[in-house]
Amino acid sequence: MIFVLIDAAALFVGGSIAVLRARAQTRVEMAASIHLAEALVGDAAALAHQQLPAEQFLANLPVQLRSIRHVRIAVKNESGIPVQATPTADATAGRTSAPRWFTELVAPPVEIRNVPVVIDGSKVGEVEIVGEPGDEIAEFWQNAAAMAGTVVVLNVAMVAILYILFGRVLGPLTALADGLSELKRHSYDVRMPNPQARELAAITHHFNALAGALETAHAENLRLNRQLITAQDDERRRTALELHDEVGPCLFGLKANASSIASAAAALPEKAKQAIATRLADTIAIVDHLQAINRSMLQRLRPMALGHVPLKDMLRELVREHERRHAAISFRFSAADIERSYGDSIDLTIYRCLQESLTNAVRHAQAQHITIELRTEAERRLALTVRDDGCGIHPGKVAGFGMRGMQERVEGLGGRYAIESEAGTGTCVHATLPLAEAASVAANSDPRSAVAS
Repeated sequence: MIFVLIDAAALFVGGSIAVLRARAQTRVEMAASIHLAEALVGDAAALAHQQLPAEQFLANLPVQLRSIRHVRIAVKNESGIPVQATPTADATAGRTSAPRWFTELVAPPVEIRNVPVVIDGSKVGEVEIVGEPGDEIAEFWQNAAAMAGTVVVLNVAMVAILYILFGRVLGPLTALADGLSELKRHSYDVRMPNPQARELAAITHHFNALAGALETAHAENLRLNRQLITAQDDERRRTALELHDEVGPCLFGLKANASSIASAAAALPEKAKQAIATRLADTIAIVDHLQAINRSMLQRLRPMALGHVPLKDMLRELVREHERRHAAISFRFSAADIERSYGDSIDLTIYRCLQESLTNAVRHAQAQHITIELRTEAERRLALTVRDDGCGIHPGKVAGFGMRGMQERVEGLGGRYAIESEAGTGTCVHATLPLAEAASVAANSDPRSAVAS
């Protein structure tokens, strides 16, 4: 575009110079033609009056001067009356006339000369010579049009050649910019084809090598993150099993022993029985509190229904629990074409994302309607969307530990976690997990996939 603008400016300057030169050349031609007509009128009068009467001479004079270019001849008698004669030939016949705007640019001021015709010392008439630059302007217009057409064709061809050459150079640079944008969006599988320009082949080679290295590093990070998440889930599972299988029975035994001691103390004297009953009631209360703490820890470490109940039913029960606690909020849950389970890591991640999103929507958003949608997408991806109509998240607010934890867990499984929110417009949480890795992640899990309640 810059070259085209420069070329257009050059054409404008060249055209302006050509018009100025045409005006000067037309003015010179007109002056020469008028001078020549004056001389011919004088010569014709000197040669013809000896053979012809004055009236006949004036009548024949237009025919004698008809071949003079760039002028129009009008012959008048001594009384100023035009003499009827054969009209002069049109000098521009067969020639394309110039446009009006071009004629106005080039045409000089009209020049009129009145030449008296004197025979034997007496004036018998006069010849009016009027400048007519039309044929000169038409001739110049034809030359200029032909030249302009040639220049335009050559410039279009040159611009096309430069466009092809610049495209050969700039095309790979544009592709390189697009590739860098893809790398910025964490799409490390992008590769650039080798350009035809050898000068850019090295840049393309290094870009592809960088993208390959980033893709390898990203895949390795994903593998390590999956292993870390699997190890964390296994550790939570083992801890939950120990709490359930060891701490739970011990607390139940303590409570049973306390009840047995209370029954045995019934035979004791009243004072001793009352003292023991008070102590046992305190002990049973402490055991009940420990059992509640144990159940809460088990739920935080691992939902008891995980592995036993289908994922859809487990999520629906979580939504119903929030409905019972917050009757003023409308909840809508939909899950279509969802399998029973996608493995412990995927199921637990979806469960925790929904749990965290519902907690934030109820506690902070002041929402009236909450919509939950779980669906499978193309390329084997499981997508969770939680949308509310609350107050939204202030732009300057820093994400809490819960949201950061969910983002790290989702991205650790190769998925994407995004929050769309503006103040006063509600919040939408998107969590997308690739299911291609679900089988491999589940295969690394402990065979005991659930904790019996």
